[in-house]
Amino acid sequence: MYEILEKKVLGPQVTWLVVRAPEIARKRKAGQFIILRVWEEGERIPLTIADADVERGTITLVSQSVGKTTSQLATLEVGDHLADLVGPLGTPTHVEQVGTVVCVGGGIGIAPIYPITQAMKGAGNHVISILGARNKDLLIMEEMMRAVSDETVVVTDDGSYGKKGFVTNALQEIIDSGRRPDLVIAIGPPIMMKMVVKVTRPFDIPTLVSLNSIMIDGTGMCGGCRVSVGGKARFVCVDGPEFDGFSVDFDELMQRLSAYREHECMALARWKEQQAEPK
Repeated sequence: MYEILEKKVLGPQVTWLVVRAPEIARKRKAGQFIILRVWEEGERIPLTIADADVERGTITLVSQSVGKTTSQLATLEVGDHLADLVGPLGTPTHVEQVGTVVCVGGGIGIAPIYPITQAMKGAGNHVISILGARNKDLLIMEEMMRAVSDETVVVTDDGSYGKKGFVTNALQEIIDSGRRPDLVIAIGPPIMMKMVVKVTRPFDIPTLVSLNSIMIDGTGMCGGCRVSVGGKARFVCVDGPEFDGFSVDFDELMQRLSAYREHECMALARWKEQQAEPK
């Protein structure tokens, strides 16, 4: 059922897939995600629903190949099918007209910030998007983000495109100009979100972050996605994925994300060896 209808390569190790999933397309809201398996005996991985087309009955997934399963996913072609797909999962983004909203997307985080930006713009907010990447080649979905934003600022670490610097530099410039945002939403690597919060906290600007913790079942039963928010345990899959950035323990999150790094590297290495073997 979950047939791949379109496939594009957005950048190094970044794959865009349009998948047939009519029920999910009809029910999904900004901020929600799915969990998929590439094959029946494979692991379950979460991916944000980057876009959806109700008429076509499709959802769009953007994946970065960093481990075995995401690398396997990138090998699928148009006409192939996913083993299974569950969703929409997670608590949708709370969307309302608040004034000026700054949406910050770093790297692959631009994909999940896109539907939120679209929804915030649709609610009547003035939306400023800040898009960041290490270099020009790693910047994704720029034109799509510009289409749903009132203003767009692009920054790259090496200065190869847009302004040289980090997303936090661009955000600080907006605040220093006297244009205090009414809300900041940041999605990207944990360290990036932590630094965004460091910028907004002194000004008490409400800041939402979307967490990408280790996840297995997506229903709150396994506890694998547990994070500390405001000193209390929360499950990203059912309580999130979005949380008040001021309350998130980012150091604990980053520590938990690295817990299985050795095993993940071993699994990826074995899979690559298998792929290289003569058929």
